[in-house]
Amino acid sequence: MSNRYETVFIMTPVLSEEQTKEAVNKYKQYLLDNGAKIKHEENWGLRKLAYPIQKKSTGFYHLVEFEAEGTVIAGLEVQFKRDERILRFLTVALDKHALAYAEKKRNKSKNSQPQEAKSAEA
Repeated sequence: MSNRYETVFIMTPVLSEEQTKEAVNKYKQYLLDNGAKIKHEENWGLRKLAYPIQKKSTGFYHLVEFEAEGTVIAGLEVQFKRDERILRFLTVALDKHALAYAEKKRNKSKNSQPQEAKSAEA
């Protein structure tokens, strides 16, 4: 039985834009190769870390929401641990409340974008 999961991973800030895209594509391809369906993803960009990790105070954040069997998660986390570009990662299973919140958050951001564009035009 497949469940919905959300994983956030932080990449080292010394990567170029192309290298970050390559890393993200690697993990997306891993999920797809293992039968997962990617439902949503967000690139949060370069952000300050709460505490230094490997003497770095910033990192590139990326979120991927997907539907997969539970066995895929262990393999994904092994891939994260082996990759020197990944500073931290966290994968959580989404229950019905988390799914509703994520959907509401996405709809809110979609609705707020056109209004911001309209106010910029005025």
